[in-house]
Formats: sequence, structure tokens, C-alpha cells
Amino acid sequence: MEVTLALIKPSVCVFQPHIRYVLKRIHEHPSLRILRSRSFQWTVEDAASFYEEHQGKFYYNRLILGMTSGRAVGLALAGPDAIQQWRELIGPTKAYRTAWENTDCLRAVLGLGDTRNGFHGSDSHSSALHELAHVFATWDAQAWLDKAHDQSTLRI
Repeated sequence: MEVTLALIKPSVCVFQPHIRYVLKRIHEHPSLRILRSRSFQWTVEDAASFYEEHQGKFYYNRLILGMTSGRAVGLALAGPDAIQQWRELIGPTKAYRTAWENTDCLRAVLGLGDTRNGFHGSDSHSSALHELAHVFATWDAQAWLDKAHDQSTLRI
């Protein structure tokens, strides 16, 4: 069992039917379930803190501008291999790859370009825990995982 952060960026959230479409795709996925959701609008400081590892990259300012341009939706997803499952659902970061590699992925359908690709997904267990804490400050994802593990062990 894994947890991951799924971010629906402001470029997608600007149109309510797009949010419903994303949620429908998640609900239809056989191994992902939504544990928490939160709609929010980040300040420049919030976005800079979240994307700190990208500081100094050529796209950093566009990334921060995009993430502070409107409301976003954060989702805590759980499931077996949730990190990889969500990343496969959203597709490649590079927009040109979505046109050739995965035309049904969320970025191909709703992304606008490389920086405004519509979505974020954690890339590892440690990143997921860190990012989930950033978006869901009062929720302890590791405690949830520990409890889920304990409950599954009891069922064996």
C-alpha cells in the first residue's frame, strides 16, 4: 500500500468540468482511491516552498506563476503502487511525448504545455510524504500507512 500526492493545477481547475473529468478518471481506476481532498490557492511563498528543488531552473518562474494563478486541488491517493499508478494516469511531463506515447493520459487531454501540464505527482515514497504534509498539514500520511498495514496484517 502506498500514498501519493495528486495535484490538479490551476490551468485545469479553471474549468469545473475538467475537475469532474479528473475525479471520474481516478474513481474509474481499479487501484486508486481518494483519501483526502483540498481546494486551495497558493501564495508565491507556498509555491516556492513546495517547488524549492526546482529553484534556479529555466522554467521555475513560469512554474510558480502558474501555480499561483488560481485555485488548485490536492488529493491524497492510496493504493498498491499508488505513486506509479497516478504518474501513469497523468502521463509524461513533456507535452510532446503525450501526443505520441499516451494520448489518453490526463496531460494529453488537459495539459497546455510542458510547464502548464496540468498535474503533479510525487516521484517517490519520501517525496509523497513530504508533499502530502505540505498540502495536508494536519494529516499524518505515515500514521495512516502504518494503521493500514497493521489492519492488513490482522486479516491474514
